[in-house]
Amino acid sequence: MIEKINLVYFSAAGTTKAVSIHLAESMGREINEYDLLRQPPRQPVAFESDAPALFAMPVYAGRIPAVCADALRQFRGRNTPTIAVVTYGNRDFDDALLELKNILSENGFMVVAAAAVVAQHSIFPHVASGRPDASDKQKIAAFGQTCSEALNGFTDAAKISVKGNTPYCKPMAIPLQPAGNARCSTCGACVKVCPTKAIMAESPRKTDKSRCITCTACIATCPQNARGFRGPLYAVAGKGFAAMTKTRKEPEFFTSNHQL
Repeated sequence: MIEKINLVYFSAAGTTKAVSIHLAESMGREINEYDLLRQPPRQPVAFESDAPALFAMPVYAGRIPAVCADALRQFRGRNTPTIAVVTYGNRDFDDALLELKNILSENGFMVVAAAAVVAQHSIFPHVASGRPDASDKQKIAAFGQTCSEALNGFTDAAKISVKGNTPYCKPMAIPLQPAGNARCSTCGACVKVCPTKAIMAESPRKTDKSRCITCTACIATCPQNARGFRGPLYAVAGKGFAAMTKTRKEPEFFTSNHQL
């Protein structure tokens, strides 16, 4: 019998989904997907103790996005063995992995392993471009084997610790929001995918800055490549961010009180 795993992810640019699927597949498990961006749960979802789970979230300014934290609270475990994963754009994952682990633990999940994986930055795609690369994927696959062992002996789950601090770092507002240009065909794809309703159907080229969380889902979804970041502020910020993050960071893995 092929074993299954419940895979829950939020992936605006597609990289978090790719990382989580690669990890789940390396464990040789059949995947049951829950896409929090496109199909957020409307009612509580329960996972039994014999139905292991993998939760993968992006890091925004060192934290789990608030929209993700809210959606995660719809999931309930019953001592369900679980793997927690965050992806970040080569700066730092700060308190995000600890925050994810704590949310899951509070909801009845037993976190047996965790990872912080570098992925191409969604706002500045020239940072960590092409990652996870071949080296990252090899490490993720090896971690998948460790996860398989952890799921088979998850009674030690309470011993796992990850990097992070409490109180968590305060989320910073990002002063960059994507917008549409003349290529926009008003098809409405961006309107449908935006998780915070920051794009209105009657004016899809515009973005409500008070609602936008700069997730870039609208950019990844637009069939006309009409949405993006523009202007001198974005150009200057991109150069500064690239200089700050030029040193390559490697994925970090945690299980049974050990960092791998």
